[in-house]
Amino acid sequence: MTTLNNEVTGGVLVLKPSRRIDSSSAKSFEDDASTLLESGPKKVVIDATDLDYISSAGLRVILTTAKKAKAAGGGLTIACAKNNVKEVLAVSGFDNIFGLHDSVAQAIASLGA
Repeated sequence: MTTLNNEVTGGVLVLKPSRRIDSSSAKSFEDDASTLLESGPKKVVIDATDLDYISSAGLRVILTTAKKAKAAGGGLTIACAKNNVKEVLAVSGFDNIFGLHDSVAQAIASLGA
């Protein structure tokens, strides 16, 4: 089960999933992220510090969340991914699409916040 912690920092919504985003937790992540996007900032950083695993279902919800953020005039990027998560993001091309940053502060700056 994934817990999705969040905070607003510098006008940016920072989503911090824990443990896994896979087929059993992706729907919950997507619902929570959608609700937060509707009522909060449209620029999103996914802080992957505590994320140990991401499946194709997890990649899909990141893509869906990014599309919603962009449609609302914002954007999405990813910070602090562990090596195994970085590898999945690289193989899928998500590292080039969204960018990977070594810190949340760098990710926030990349969104122009």
